[in-house]
Amino acid sequence: MEISKVRKGLYDTMARAKRDSAERRARTDAATRAFDSFLNRIAVPLIRQVVNVLRSENYAFSVSTPSSSVRLTSDKSAEDFVDISLDTAGDAPRVMGRVSWSRGRRVVDVERVLASGDPELITEDELLEFLLKELEPFVER
Repeated sequence: MEISKVRKGLYDTMARAKRDSAERRARTDAATRAFDSFLNRIAVPLIRQVVNVLRSENYAFSVSTPSSSVRLTSDKSAEDFVDISLDTAGDAPRVMGRVSWSRGRRVVDVERVLASGDPELITEDELLEFLLKELEPFVER
């Protein structure tokens, strides 16, 4: 094979990789800004409301906002939580809901995609529906 053909193929591959990488960074930056807005406008206030209602019903929960996410955690066990965060590892950023709860030695971890692409596509009602469904193991007595 001629070296010119190999060189052209390699240059095309490098140019495509740089272009794809720049596009991915731009998508990630836009999604991060939108997710921060979603956290401040919708997720954190709604989760604080949920925690207030849980506390009024004698369920001990707390809200924390570690590094661009929001977490509802049981005060009884740090392993019991519902976490909303942005996953930027793939091609398209995704809003993820992660739930962890334990019963004895059994630990259940569940991850769900709440939205792909634009985090602001999640409404308050959709987030509340997710939270209510995932809180069932925490509030059953």
